[in-house]
Amino acid sequence: MKITREFCPGDRYVYDFGLCSYEKGWAQVDTAQDASYFGTWANPTRLMIFSYCEGDTTLKEAASPEEFAAELREIDAWNRANGYGPGRIDPGFDPAMRAAFDRLSLADLFY
Repeated sequence: MKITREFCPGDRYVYDFGLCSYEKGWAQVDTAQDASYFGTWANPTRLMIFSYCEGDTTLKEAASPEEFAAELREIDAWNRANGYGPGRIDPGFDPAMRAAFDRLSLADLFY
């Protein structure tokens, strides 16, 4: 898994409505810790997971669909173990987005 970390001050809404929007192929990975200073998104087509936490950003690029799915399951497990879970994927109302996660056998993480 390729990991890129940067510092980008601001809030998560820059990503919600821009770089990590549904229109650009991203779905939110919702947890109980989501706030203006924290958020996670997943792109099932590009096999990427992006997290924002108080200005710190982490982009994870999976080398395979299996690695991508395993990382999302690890995020879910961590959130459950630490009282922030489950980590639910919100594919919105887009059938193509839902189908992309379905192909990765991640439908059980939907709302």
